[in-house]
Amino acid sequence: MNRGDTLLEFDGVDKYFGDTHVLKDITLDVSDGEVCVVVGPSGSGKSTLLRCANRLEEIQAGAIRLDGRSVSDPDADINRLRQRIGMVFQSFNLFPHKTALENVTLAPRKVKGIDPETARERGLELLEEVGLSDQAESYPNQLSGGQQQRVAIARALAMDPRVMLFDEVTSALDPELVGEVLGVMRGVADDGMTMMVVTHEMGCAREVADRVVVMDEGRIVETGAPTAFFENTDTDRGAQFLSKLL
Repeated sequence: MNRGDTLLEFDGVDKYFGDTHVLKDITLDVSDGEVCVVVGPSGSGKSTLLRCANRLEEIQAGAIRLDGRSVSDPDADINRLRQRIGMVFQSFNLFPHKTALENVTLAPRKVKGIDPETARERGLELLEEVGLSDQAESYPNQLSGGQQQRVAIARALAMDPRVMLFDEVTSALDPELVGEVLGVMRGVADDGMTMMVVTHEMGCAREVADRVVVMDEGRIVETGAPTAFFENTDTDRGAQFLSKLL
């Protein structure tokens, strides 16, 4: 696959929670190496869209494909799929009784069968990448929220995914810690990782995005480059959303 080819594809996706139609005919292509940032008001369906991408939620119509292969097919191998689609959540979900390094190396060892020494070396590399080489032996309760979130990013990267999904990863952090996590995300993007980011943090959209997608009431209502979006949004809903934030 060449950089710029479609990697993650949403094709006419519909999702219901009971009678509530939360995703309405979503069609979106995310290119290899692209950082696609999804914004919109609470309840617009942003996080649900991400969760459908790695089958944490099931869709009722349409298709989701990664590298041209169906993600949404009931027969798809979910465990293999989740090795290829990394996800970082708002809550860090670290194992409290394991060190930062153990949190990063556990899945490569247990799921992919990587030998302990190789996993350890890669884990130390990743902790260095996220600025935590001096915290490898620290436990989660010894780390700040920003440090824990950076461990969570390293843990997701340890599985060598094809695409990374970030779901409101800075929203539980104190304001002074947001910048350090955004810095790590910028680094991951600069390394060429394909990323889909749901956020309320407009600084993230400005600094990291190749493209901004605006959702409202379960639909995509606008998409474009970040400069154009922030300086000259072309929809009433986009302008209305920005006016509440900026």
